[in-house]
Amino acid sequence: MRPYWKKNLSIADQYARLKRDYPQFKTLLIRETINVKGTICPTPRSNTYNFKLNFKIGERPQIKITRPELKRNFKNDKIPHVYAGNELCLYYPKYREFSSKQPISDYIIPWISLWLYYYEIWHATGEWIGGGFHPKIKE
Repeated sequence: MRPYWKKNLSIADQYARLKRDYPQFKTLLIRETINVKGTICPTPRSNTYNFKLNFKIGERPQIKITRPELKRNFKNDKIPHVYAGNELCLYYPKYREFSSKQPISDYIIPWISLWLYYYEIWHATGEWIGGGFHPKIKE
């Protein structure tokens, strides 16, 4: 069951939840923006990925994998579900699957791990099994 909040969580609430749920991440609150740096390992057999997340209330979270670099697969296909600059596309904004009413610690962080899981499968098989819509980007 998906909880729905009546109003946006404040930036302080989002920050506090991140600090509580992911104390291992470096989480900073600068003015009205949360900056997070951390590592995620989607499965015990996966690579460990460094990521950066920037979040401002009312805006799409910006997520970038900083190490290892995201690369095309063995078929030289473009990386699916990314915005320009290889920012991760975790959800389709028009469907309102995420908003500032929901904790990023409960939605965005797990979705980063899930995206990386699908990315690794895509590298091995050439098929993106994560579903969704791919944003159109210019190369």
